[in-house]
Amino acid sequence: MTAGSTDHTRDLTDTVVAVTGAGGAIGGAIARLVLEAGGRVVAGDVRAEALAGLRADWGEDRLALAVGDVREESTADELVATAVRSFGRLDSVVANAAVGFYGGVLDYSSDEVSLMVDVNVKGTVWLARAAVRRFREQGGGGDLVIIGSVAGLLIGGGKEAVYAATKAAQINLGYALDRELRSELIRTTTIAPAGVNTPFAAADGRFGDRDPADGDFMEPGDIARAVGYTLTQPRRMRTELWTMWSMSEAH
Repeated sequence: MTAGSTDHTRDLTDTVVAVTGAGGAIGGAIARLVLEAGGRVVAGDVRAEALAGLRADWGEDRLALAVGDVREESTADELVATAVRSFGRLDSVVANAAVGFYGGVLDYSSDEVSLMVDVNVKGTVWLARAAVRRFREQGGGGDLVIIGSVAGLLIGGGKEAVYAATKAAQINLGYALDRELRSELIRTTTIAPAGVNTPFAAADGRFGDRDPADGDFMEPGDIARAVGYTLTQPRRMRTELWTMWSMSEAH
Protein backbone atom coordinates (compact mmCIF):
# COMPACT_ATOMS: atom_id res chain seq x y z
CA MET A 1 0.00 0.00 0.00
CA THR A 2 1.42 3.41 -0.93
CA ALA A 3 1.82 6.14 1.64
CA GLY A 4 -1.41 8.00 2.30
CA SER A 5 -3.62 5.43 0.58
CA THR A 6 -6.54 3.77 2.31
CA ASP A 7 -8.07 0.35 2.09
CA HIS A 8 -11.17 0.72 4.22
CA THR A 9 -13.46 -2.18 3.54
CA ARG A 10 -16.59 -2.02 5.65
CA ASP A 11 -17.10 -4.40 8.54
CA LEU A 12 -20.50 -6.12 8.66
CA THR A 13 -20.38 -6.52 12.44
CA ASP A 14 -23.66 -5.18 13.85
CA THR A 15 -24.78 -3.89 10.47
CA VAL A 16 -28.51 -4.41 9.89
CA VAL A 17 -29.56 -6.05 6.63
CA ALA A 18 -33.12 -6.86 5.55
CA VAL A 19 -33.52 -9.69 3.03
CA THR A 20 -36.72 -10.63 1.19
CA GLY A 21 -37.26 -14.22 0.11
CA ALA A 22 -34.98 -15.27 2.97
CA GLY A 23 -36.67 -18.65 3.20
CA GLY A 24 -35.34 -19.65 -0.21
CA ALA A 25 -31.93 -20.97 -1.19
CA ILE A 26 -30.29 -17.71 -2.26
CA GLY A 27 -32.04 -15.52 0.30
CA GLY A 28 -31.19 -17.96 3.07
CA ALA A 29 -27.55 -18.04 2.00
CA ILE A 30 -27.42 -14.23 2.04
CA ALA A 31 -28.97 -14.07 5.52
CA ARG A 32 -26.57 -16.67 6.89
CA LEU A 33 -23.53 -14.96 5.40
CA VAL A 34 -24.45 -11.67 7.07
CA LEU A 35 -25.10 -13.41 10.40
CA GLU A 36 -21.84 -15.33 10.21
CA ALA A 37 -20.05 -12.01 9.59
CA GLY A 38 -21.49 -10.62 12.82
CA GLY A 39 -24.34 -8.68 11.27
CA ARG A 40 -28.01 -8.54 12.14
CA VAL A 41 -30.71 -9.70 9.76
CA VAL A 42 -34.38 -9.05 9.20
CA ALA A 43 -35.47 -12.13 7.25
CA GLY A 44 -38.63 -11.69 5.21
CA ASP A 45 -40.67 -14.33 3.45
CA VAL A 46 -44.26 -14.94 2.45
CA ARG A 47 -44.32 -18.18 4.50
CA ALA A 48 -43.42 -18.31 8.17
CA GLU A 49 -42.45 -21.98 7.93
CA ALA A 50 -39.82 -21.15 5.30
CA LEU A 51 -37.94 -19.15 7.94
CA ALA A 52 -38.00 -21.87 10.59
CA GLY A 53 -34.51 -23.14 9.75
CA LEU A 54 -32.95 -19.71 10.18
CA ARG A 55 -34.69 -19.21 13.49
CA ALA A 56 -33.66 -22.65 14.73
CA ASP A 57 -30.01 -21.99 13.88
CA TRP A 58 -29.74 -18.37 14.99
CA GLY A 59 -32.42 -17.69 17.58
CA GLU A 60 -33.62 -14.11 18.04
CA ASP A 61 -30.53 -12.26 19.28
CA ARG A 62 -29.39 -11.03 15.87
CA LEU A 63 -32.28 -12.30 13.73
CA ALA A 64 -35.77 -10.88 13.34
CA LEU A 65 -38.49 -12.34 11.12
CA ALA A 66 -41.04 -10.50 9.02
CA VAL A 67 -43.72 -12.53 7.28
CA GLY A 68 -45.60 -10.91 4.41
CA ASP A 69 -46.29 -10.79 0.69
CA VAL A 70 -43.87 -8.48 -1.16
CA ARG A 71 -46.63 -7.64 -3.62
CA GLU A 72 -48.11 -5.44 -0.89
CA GLU A 73 -46.47 -2.10 -0.12
CA SER A 74 -47.26 -2.59 3.57
CA THR A 75 -44.96 -5.65 3.63
CA ALA A 76 -41.93 -3.53 2.70
CA ASP A 77 -42.89 -0.91 5.26
CA GLU A 78 -43.19 -3.59 7.95
CA LEU A 79 -39.82 -5.12 7.00
CA VAL A 80 -38.16 -1.75 7.57
CA ALA A 81 -40.15 -1.11 10.74
CA THR A 82 -39.09 -4.52 12.09
CA ALA A 83 -35.44 -3.58 11.58
CA VAL A 84 -35.89 -0.34 13.49
CA ARG A 85 -37.89 -1.95 16.31
CA SER A 86 -35.49 -4.86 16.68
CA PHE A 87 -32.12 -3.27 16.06
CA GLY A 88 -32.60 0.50 16.04
CA ARG A 89 -31.63 1.09 12.43
CA LEU A 90 -31.40 -0.27 8.89
CA ASP A 91 -28.20 -0.25 6.85
CA SER A 92 -28.96 -2.38 3.78
CA VAL A 93 -31.80 -4.15 2.02
CA VAL A 94 -31.60 -7.04 -0.42
CA ALA A 95 -34.53 -7.41 -2.82
CA ASN A 96 -34.25 -11.13 -3.42
CA ALA A 97 -37.84 -12.41 -3.52
CA ALA A 98 -38.75 -13.54 -7.04
CA VAL A 99 -41.10 -15.76 -9.00
CA GLY A 100 -40.57 -17.27 -12.45
CA PHE A 101 -42.46 -19.61 -14.75
CA TYR A 102 -41.09 -21.32 -17.82
CA GLY A 103 -42.98 -21.50 -21.11
CA GLY A 104 -44.11 -19.60 -24.18
CA VAL A 105 -45.90 -16.30 -23.83
CA LEU A 106 -49.30 -17.99 -24.15
CA ASP A 107 -48.44 -20.84 -21.79
CA TYR A 108 -48.79 -18.77 -18.62
CA SER A 109 -52.10 -18.24 -16.91
CA SER A 110 -53.19 -14.67 -16.28
CA ASP A 111 -52.55 -15.22 -12.59
CA GLU A 112 -48.99 -16.42 -13.28
CA VAL A 113 -48.25 -13.36 -15.41
CA SER A 114 -49.58 -11.06 -12.71
CA LEU A 115 -47.63 -12.91 -10.02
CA MET A 116 -44.30 -12.52 -11.86
CA VAL A 117 -44.86 -8.83 -12.55
CA ASP A 118 -46.11 -8.03 -9.06
CA VAL A 119 -43.47 -9.98 -7.09
CA ASN A 120 -40.44 -9.19 -9.24
CA VAL A 121 -41.17 -5.59 -10.19
CA LYS A 122 -43.61 -4.09 -7.70
CA GLY A 123 -42.02 -6.02 -4.83
CA THR A 124 -38.65 -4.46 -5.65
CA VAL A 125 -40.11 -0.98 -6.02
CA TRP A 126 -41.96 -1.16 -2.70
CA LEU A 127 -38.79 -2.27 -0.90
CA ALA A 128 -36.70 0.46 -2.53
CA ARG A 129 -39.18 3.13 -1.52
CA ALA A 130 -39.39 1.94 2.07
CA ALA A 131 -35.61 1.65 2.37
CA VAL A 132 -34.91 5.08 0.88
CA ARG A 133 -37.32 6.72 3.31
CA ARG A 134 -35.43 5.12 6.19
CA PHE A 135 -31.95 5.85 4.80
CA ARG A 136 -32.86 9.51 4.38
CA GLU A 137 -34.27 9.69 7.90
CA GLN A 138 -31.11 8.16 9.38
CA GLY A 139 -28.61 9.99 7.17
CA GLY A 140 -25.28 8.55 6.12
CA GLY A 141 -26.46 6.53 3.13
CA GLY A 142 -27.23 2.85 2.76
CA ASP A 143 -27.23 -0.05 0.35
CA LEU A 144 -30.01 -1.31 -1.88
CA VAL A 145 -29.10 -4.63 -3.53
CA ILE A 146 -31.36 -6.15 -6.18
CA ILE A 147 -31.01 -9.81 -7.10
CA GLY A 148 -31.83 -9.80 -10.79
CA SER A 149 -30.95 -12.23 -13.56
CA VAL A 150 -28.95 -12.30 -16.77
CA ALA A 151 -32.33 -13.06 -18.38
CA GLY A 152 -32.95 -9.32 -18.14
CA LEU A 153 -29.95 -8.40 -20.30
CA LEU A 154 -31.71 -8.66 -23.68
CA ILE A 155 -30.74 -12.34 -23.79
CA GLY A 156 -33.75 -13.96 -22.16
CA GLY A 157 -34.42 -17.48 -23.35
CA GLY A 158 -37.19 -18.22 -25.81
CA LYS A 159 -39.46 -19.61 -23.15
CA GLU A 160 -39.03 -17.06 -20.38
CA ALA A 161 -40.20 -13.85 -22.03
CA VAL A 162 -42.34 -12.47 -19.22
CA TYR A 163 -39.81 -13.44 -16.55
CA ALA A 164 -37.06 -11.81 -18.64
CA ALA A 165 -39.14 -8.65 -18.93
CA THR A 166 -39.50 -8.42 -15.17
CA LYS A 167 -35.76 -8.89 -14.70
CA ALA A 168 -35.02 -6.22 -17.30
CA ALA A 169 -37.27 -3.90 -15.33
CA GLN A 170 -35.26 -4.62 -12.17
CA ILE A 171 -31.97 -3.87 -13.93
CA ASN A 172 -33.24 -0.60 -15.35
CA LEU A 173 -34.73 0.34 -11.99
CA GLY A 174 -31.32 -0.25 -10.42
CA TYR A 175 -29.50 1.95 -12.93
CA ALA A 176 -32.03 4.76 -12.52
CA LEU A 177 -31.95 4.58 -8.73
CA ASP A 178 -28.16 4.78 -8.85
CA ARG A 179 -28.40 8.05 -10.77
CA GLU A 180 -31.04 9.37 -8.39
CA LEU A 181 -29.55 8.35 -5.06
CA ARG A 182 -25.77 8.14 -5.23
CA SER A 183 -25.31 11.79 -4.26
CA GLU A 184 -26.93 10.84 -0.94
CA LEU A 185 -24.46 7.95 -0.45
CA ILE A 186 -27.25 5.48 -1.14
CA ARG A 187 -25.77 2.80 -3.37
CA THR A 188 -27.86 0.67 -5.68
CA THR A 189 -26.40 -2.59 -6.96
CA THR A 190 -28.03 -5.18 -9.19
CA ILE A 191 -26.50 -8.66 -9.05
CA ALA A 192 -27.58 -10.67 -12.09
CA PRO A 193 -26.72 -14.38 -11.92
CA ALA A 194 -27.15 -16.99 -14.62
CA GLY A 195 -28.18 -20.52 -13.55
CA VAL A 196 -27.89 -21.28 -9.84
CA ASN A 197 -28.35 -24.67 -8.19
CA THR A 198 -31.72 -24.03 -6.56
CA PRO A 199 -35.20 -25.60 -6.76
CA PHE A 200 -36.26 -22.40 -8.52
CA ALA A 201 -33.72 -22.94 -11.30
CA ALA A 202 -34.65 -26.57 -11.71
CA ALA A 203 -38.38 -25.94 -11.91
CA ASP A 204 -40.51 -26.30 -15.05
CA GLY A 205 -37.71 -27.81 -17.13
CA ARG A 206 -35.99 -24.46 -17.51
CA PHE A 207 -32.67 -26.12 -18.38
CA GLY A 208 -34.00 -29.07 -20.31
CA ASP A 209 -32.54 -32.39 -19.20
CA ARG A 210 -29.80 -30.76 -17.12
CA ASP A 211 -30.22 -30.74 -13.36
CA PRO A 212 -28.53 -27.78 -11.59
CA ALA A 213 -27.49 -30.22 -8.86
CA ASP A 214 -25.23 -31.99 -11.34
CA GLY A 215 -22.62 -29.27 -10.95
CA ASP A 216 -23.03 -27.18 -14.11
CA PHE A 217 -24.38 -24.22 -12.19
CA MET A 218 -23.37 -21.79 -9.48
CA GLU A 219 -24.34 -22.36 -5.85
CA PRO A 220 -26.47 -20.05 -3.65
CA GLY A 221 -23.38 -19.25 -1.60
CA ASP A 222 -21.71 -17.79 -4.68
CA ILE A 223 -24.47 -15.21 -4.95
CA ALA A 224 -24.37 -14.57 -1.21
CA ARG A 225 -20.64 -13.87 -1.36
CA ALA A 226 -21.25 -11.35 -4.14
CA VAL A 227 -23.76 -9.60 -1.90
CA GLY A 228 -21.29 -9.70 0.98
CA TYR A 229 -18.56 -8.17 -1.14
CA THR A 230 -20.93 -5.46 -2.33
CA LEU A 231 -21.90 -4.52 1.21
CA THR A 232 -18.28 -4.37 2.39
CA GLN A 233 -17.07 -2.11 -0.42
CA PRO A 234 -15.66 1.16 0.92
CA ARG A 235 -18.10 4.04 0.60
CA ARG A 236 -15.95 5.64 -2.08
CA MET A 237 -16.95 2.99 -4.63
CA ARG A 238 -20.08 1.33 -5.91
CA THR A 239 -21.04 -1.52 -8.22
CA GLU A 240 -23.97 -0.82 -10.54
CA LEU A 241 -24.38 -4.21 -12.23
CA TRP A 242 -22.62 -7.47 -11.52
CA THR A 243 -23.31 -10.33 -13.91
CA MET A 244 -22.36 -13.83 -12.80
CA TRP A 245 -21.97 -16.95 -14.94
CA SER A 246 -20.85 -20.49 -14.26
CA MET A 247 -17.84 -21.67 -16.21
CA SER A 248 -19.98 -24.11 -18.19
CA GLU A 249 -22.70 -21.70 -19.38
CA ALA A 250 -22.50 -19.78 -22.63
CA HIS A 251 -23.78 -16.21 -22.80
